[in-house]
Amino acid sequence: QVQLVESGGGLVQPGGSLRLSCAASGSSFRFYVMGWYRQAPGKQRELVATITSGDFTNYIDSVKGRFTISRDNAKRTVYLQMNSLKPEDTAVYYCNAKLGGYASWGQGTQVTVSE
Repeated sequence: QVQLVESGGGLVQPGGSLRLSCAASGSSFRFYVMGWYRQAPGKQRELVATITSGDFTNYIDSVKGRFTISRDNAKRTVYLQMNSLKPEDTAVYYCNAKLGGYASWGQGTQVTVSE
């Protein structure tokens, strides 16, 4: 099993940047497909970006060119660099780890983009 702890959220003005981090426990981190999801008030949770064990990445269209997901297997951490933030990026961001039929979630970190 893996436990996930997110950090790095906060309040930022439109056009600003934030970097989210997700620290994982366990020795098999490098095998997991890691993902960032977000959930805005009144909306369903949506997948934002994923990164495989082979560092293949995928993004939803609305964040392509602005967000970058990366991982450091030695530190057992996955990152989400968010640039050119927009008010519509406001949400609770969750880290997710998947391996086969197993999945684990972090507790979430709030990102608010506002003047």
